[in-house]
Amino acid sequence: MTAFLELIAILAVIAGTAFSLLGVLGFIRMPDVYTRLHATGKVSVFGVVLLLLATVVLTPLSFGKGLVLIVLLVIGGPVTSHAIGSAAHRIGIPMKLAIRDDLTLKELLATDSDYRERAGADERAGTSPAPTDGGVGDAG
Repeated sequence: MTAFLELIAILAVIAGTAFSLLGVLGFIRMPDVYTRLHATGKVSVFGVVLLLLATVVLTPLSFGKGLVLIVLLVIGGPVTSHAIGSAAHRIGIPMKLAIRDDLTLKELLATDSDYRERAGADERAGTSPAPTDGGVGDAG
């Protein structure tokens, strides 16, 4: 039984390390904060959970404590990524090579009354309004 638990722990360490390395690679390779958050936020949580699983299997840490830590990581990781992404959007960090940015378009419609009036007139005419800022998601 001990050999089986050690095998599970070794596989979990290898998989967790691989996920963590993929997260670091994604962080290095991705062009902006939003895609970096996607790469690191999702992959890193899985990597740490697998490493914690190996720790629970190999050490006298009780299963309950390990489960609580895993649940906190699974809940806290996406919340943290969302908070960082939301803060980046609020301070105006642009997306690189954005094809579509719905958040900026909603903010533009909410704050620019001229744009909102053109959007309503163009919608009635069956066309799409042209943004006044040089294009939604324009990096610059």
